[in-house]
Amino acid sequence: MIDSPLIDATIDIAFKEDIGDGDHTTLSCIPHDLEGRARLLVKQDGILCGVELAKKIFAKFDPSLKVTQYLHDGDKIKKGDIAFTVEGKTISILQTERLVLNFMQRLSGIATQTAEYVKLLDGTNTKILDTRKTTPGLRLLEKYAVKVGGGENHRIGLYDMILIKDNHIDYAGGVTAAITKTKEYLKEKGKDLKIEVEARTLEEIKEILTFDVERILIDNFTPEETKVAVALINGKCKTESSGGITKESIRAYAEAGVDYISVGALTHHISSLDLSLKAY
Repeated sequence: MIDSPLIDATIDIAFKEDIGDGDHTTLSCIPHDLEGRARLLVKQDGILCGVELAKKIFAKFDPSLKVTQYLHDGDKIKKGDIAFTVEGKTISILQTERLVLNFMQRLSGIATQTAEYVKLLDGTNTKILDTRKTTPGLRLLEKYAVKVGGGENHRIGLYDMILIKDNHIDYAGGVTAAITKTKEYLKEKGKDLKIEVEARTLEEIKEILTFDVERILIDNFTPEETKVAVALINGKCKTESSGGITKESIRAYAEAGVDYISVGALTHHISSLDLSLKAY
């Protein structure tokens, strides 16, 4: 995922956004041939994410920069740890510093939060999923951070899986019409995509079960209602819960027997981890 052309494009845009026609502060007061070094200092406990991306950013901006890595993406970190050091032209370190930190702090925050959710499900068979509630342009990176934190990725976008949601059902004229049209479309286009369908009621679940689908999204049910829905589905397809599920309620949904729980908060409601890149 880190090697995607989309990530390269994101880095290029970020440099243009930050540097523009030049880092005039650095260029005006730092000698071009001055060598320096800095270390990535951890200032808050959590899960580290973004080291591989940082290495990519340094290499893209100045291939002569040397990174010595001590910690890896997915490692548990504590205040005072050093993730890596970087050595080379001081002007290059200064011009890449903010971009590296912006990415690493956000990605580490996502990985840390994901790990907290995953831990709440210890002992169950339920997996945590992310959603498409991501920062535009940063989706692949944020979904990478979810994986680093121990979660699983739902579909990446609108192109790699079918998810028939409530609005699709209403606009299409009902569950049966939506699924029938979808299957006809996939056959016509020669596409082999998994189909997931959202259900708002037990009656909709019964209707969905008359078709062969990969997964049913049990949306905005209580844990008790979810348990009934899982029993009704009875292993005929995979099950997923979503809709306002919090850290306080997530265990109850897992114990209701669903295969997956999708949590938009993994990527859209997070606190960045405190990291800094300091000269030494």
